[in-house]
Amino acid sequence: MPGLPPELDGLRIAHVSDFHLGVPSRGARAVARAADWVAERRPDLVCVTGDLLSRPRGEAELRQVLERLGQPYVVLGNHDWALSRDPFSRPAALEHLEHGVLLADSVERFELHGRTIELAGVDPRSWIAKRRSAFPASDADLRVLLCHFPRVLDTVPAGRFDLILAGHLHGGQIVLPYGFGRLLLAHPGTPYARGLFRRGATTMHVSPGLGTTFVPFRFAARPEATELVLRAAGPA
Repeated sequence: MPGLPPELDGLRIAHVSDFHLGVPSRGARAVARAADWVAERRPDLVCVTGDLLSRPRGEAELRQVLERLGQPYVVLGNHDWALSRDPFSRPAALEHLEHGVLLADSVERFELHGRTIELAGVDPRSWIAKRRSAFPASDADLRVLLCHFPRVLDTVPAGRFDLILAGHLHGGQIVLPYGFGRLLLAHPGTPYARGLFRRGATTMHVSPGLGTTFVPFRFAARPEATELVLRAAGPA
């Protein structure tokens, strides 16, 4: 990462997303396994990028998962408010987390290894209404944006954030490999299905998530909990 201070070289961030708890799905097992894996890894930061619930009845299970994750930084997604075409979604409207910091168009700043880290989080309702995020300029040594929607990479001011963490797309959820390509049945035209992307000095990681929507399974789109290890860019 260009400009990463040497004190933050090797910083480990666990990124998980798209639990979709509250509906019958093998995703609930993937979420539980991911929480255990993250707890075992003991990363420096844990970030969760939305769509925690598909129905309110999964809230008790969600709170147990967040407790297992320690004190994660969390943003909600469109399914948490049932802003979706999924007929099985119901709004959960989470407003308070006993275990975790919920970011809703808000910013948290803290010191780590003698450097200042800023985590900003986008409320999915404001993103759906405006299709952009707006945070004031920052002098933090590492600036991280959590947004459920990967398209945020196209709209943030150049250089405002060093790292963006997003989800939403499930890696396609049902993917049909063909020849040298892959057909994504969910969001087939997206340029940001999963993995790492870069725009200028900003790096974005899109998690393929852990749960499912519409149908309770995945095909050729494995669920994933990701550990990101930040490295300072070497000399040009």
